[in-house]
Amino acid sequence: MLTLIDTHAHLYSHKFDHDRSDMVRRAIVAGVTRMYLPNIDAESIEGMLALEAEFPDNCFAMMGLHPSSVQPDTYEAELATVEKWLGQRTWAGIGETGIDLYWDKTTLGIQQISFARQCEWAKDLGRPIIMHSRQANREAIEVVRQAQDGRLRGIFHCFSGTLEEAKEMIELGFMLGIGGTLTYPKSELPNVLREIPLEHIVLETDAPYLPPVPHRGKRNESAFVRHTADALSEAKVLPLAEIARTTTANALRMFRE
Repeated sequence: MLTLIDTHAHLYSHKFDHDRSDMVRRAIVAGVTRMYLPNIDAESIEGMLALEAEFPDNCFAMMGLHPSSVQPDTYEAELATVEKWLGQRTWAGIGETGIDLYWDKTTLGIQQISFARQCEWAKDLGRPIIMHSRQANREAIEVVRQAQDGRLRGIFHCFSGTLEEAKEMIELGFMLGIGGTLTYPKSELPNVLREIPLEHIVLETDAPYLPPVPHRGKRNESAFVRHTADALSEAKVLPLAEIARTTTANALRMFRE
């Protein structure tokens, strides 16, 4: 049995309301022993914590504010909520945070503030930062560059950038989170990842989003991380067992488990 880790999955999503527990058990049976849960905003905390409580050996909550939830009238209160929760317990990581310019470019300034503040919390707490970047790789990388003082580490969630951007993020102390987009026919990721040592890669699903082939058009779930592992094995011409062993070790090292 291969052991895999899903480093990024929104398993508390309402899309799993009718079969959440069964879905997690399917993942465990498939060898996905650890699933890391990135927070979105104040509304997602309760469901995330409930799932972690149900599966304490398999589901691990993270705390942060998603860039798409950074809005002028509410982001300071949202960040205050994050900071409050960070002081109450240990979290697997900080996030997800970052910059998203796909939906709203007008909030770039406050997204940068939110991301930078969460980077500082990650450094102070010694936890990895989980970075989201959509149509904003350069802007996100610049925030990381300014925050990096030797203490910051993290995962570039759902990486889909260039080889140069990948190398830049690795130099800044990040691993690349690779998910279902690797399996898509028009994806450039296989070409990029051939040039990246496996020691800098972790696997993820972003469930319920971005399902891999052969599940495109359906709901994604953590068990499907196996398809990404298969695609990475093919792209890098490495045995699947080596992909599983190394990406699992990478994730454990990142989260210091």
